[in-house]
Amino acid sequence: MIGRVFRIVRTPLTLLLLLGVLATAPGGYTNVLKPVPALAPEPCVEQRLPNSQLRSAQVTVSVYNGGDRRGLAGDVGRALRGKGFKVQRTANTGENIKETVIVGANAKNPEVVLVKGFFKDSTVRVDKRTDGTVDVLVGDKYGGFNKKAKTAVTVKSAKACLPSSQSASAALGN
Repeated sequence: MIGRVFRIVRTPLTLLLLLGVLATAPGGYTNVLKPVPALAPEPCVEQRLPNSQLRSAQVTVSVYNGGDRRGLAGDVGRALRGKGFKVQRTANTGENIKETVIVGANAKNPEVVLVKGFFKDSTVRVDKRTDGTVDVLVGDKYGGFNKKAKTAVTVKSAKACLPSSQSASAALGN
């Protein structure tokens, strides 16, 4: 009889004991509720450019809408795809954006210069990213898309730091 009662009560008692340990452990409860940290982006890989030209097909871009115009990030993403860019993501951002902002590792990096050429009245924000990608933040005062911008830029050093996921395809000339 006692063995039967013990088997019935064993699981709830074990759960209560584990909850007690979790609640009293330093940071136990708060660590359980924290979101899973994002993976750090893979650093870019320095690569030699054929003919010293960085082409739009070698640049990975994400587009974020920080304004009230619905679907603006998607429209801009489609326009960039039409020019050969690899559009990684189109989404909204919680940041309130007025005019177009190009975000990259350095304002003089060839990928940032190439993307900036497609946007009228845009500014560059440097964030020292290491993955070789570029973000485009569009907002309520979106200046428009420059359809006549060049899809390649000459790089004096004949090298560019491209996302590591493109290393194999760039080496093969794809």
